[in-house]
This record gives sequence, structure tokens and C-alpha cells, in this order.
Amino acid sequence: MARGLTSRGVSQAGIGMTSPRTRARMVERLREKGIRDARVLAALAAVPRHLFVEEALASRAYEDDALPIGFGQTISHPYVVARMVELVLENKKPGKALEVGTGCGYQAAVLAGIFREVYSIERIKALHERARANLLGLRLSNLRLAHGDGYAGLPAAAPFGAILVAAAAPRVPEALLQQLAPDGRMILPLRAPESGKADDAQRLVLIERRARGFVEAGLETVRFVPLEVGKA
Repeated sequence: MARGLTSRGVSQAGIGMTSPRTRARMVERLREKGIRDARVLAALAAVPRHLFVEEALASRAYEDDALPIGFGQTISHPYVVARMVELVLENKKPGKALEVGTGCGYQAAVLAGIFREVYSIERIKALHERARANLLGLRLSNLRLAHGDGYAGLPAAAPFGAILVAAAAPRVPEALLQQLAPDGRMILPLRAPESGKADDAQRLVLIERRARGFVEAGLETVRFVPLEVGKA
């Protein structure tokens, strides 16, 4: 089961990239691109993104770009993180959230700055442990990490008012639909099943659970790594 993050951990001093001005410039660029939710902008301003990337890439940490984190995975563009969180939050009170695909832990930290309770699941054990190390210094007592199959979600912690999937699947995982609370929202990238490549023909999809069933809305095109089944 997921474990909390309550330790003194590593220093946030990082490698000299902690200037609030640097993050403020990133947030201003996000605002110019259309991100309006003050809760989202404040959370991104508060999280030191450079702590979640390799030292060699730290100088690019606050660019609006996806960066490699190893194991064929990436840390998402700040805009994509902001956009997905803003969409699941729209006109909603932040309660319990599930993130599928912890990666390096950056988006989990952003979510923990907004939602009352956050669970994040990662299938790759080494990445799960790296995320835990990255996050320890932030002392986020409302964040729980789990190593497991993202397709299965975390039924023991369900239901969730918000579910964010950070990898592209050919279909919406049924288990995640069942773990979505009434009036809850899930956002995820979907790729066409007939696509020849995992990162082709992806679109961001927002799903709402209403009294009469699930309502799906297709949004902009995106590019994510594929959502894989099982643990590694």
C-alpha cells in the first residue's frame, strides 16, 4: 500500500536553481498561454522543478519542455501539467486525487499543493524509489506513493474526485472509471488503437462521472509515453 512522505530528506537548496524569480517567470509564461486557475499557478510557483530533473538538465528545468528522466520516461511540460490539473479542478473543490504515472514525482508535488489528499502510482520500481527520494525534502504529508499497475489504479483508496493519467493508453482503463467518484473527473491522453506508434495520434480526453453515466470530451492533441500494463 502507499506510504506517506514525512522525513527531513534532502535539502531543497538543490544546485542553485531555487530563485523564486525563475519559477515566477515560468508561471507568467503559463498565464500568457491561458492558464487561469490561481490554485494551479500558485502550486507550480511553489514546486522547485529543478529538483526533479537530472543535474545535467537543471539549466532547462523551467523551460516549457518535456525532459527525459530515464527508463524511456519524461517529466511533462509545465503547461501540460497545469492544463490537466486546471481541467479536473474547474468549478470543483479539491478533495482526493489519484495520479497514474508518478515518474520523477513533479506532478505529484504540484497536486499535493492543491488537493487535500493525493495518491500516486508508478509501475517502474526504480522510478518509484527515485520519486520518493526527490519528494522527501518537500515533506508533503498529504501525498502517498505506491508501486503498482496503473491500469488497476488503487481500489483500496478509492473513490477519487480527480484522476490524472500521465501516460497514453489505447482505451480508458475500466478500473479507473470505477474508482472515479460521483461528479468526479478524469483526464488522460488516449491514442488511437490502430496507431503504428505509441506516441502518434494522441488526444487529451476529459471524462466526467454523472448520474446517468460517463461523459467524455476530446480536447487538444498531446504526446505522452505509453501507459503499460503491470509492474516493472
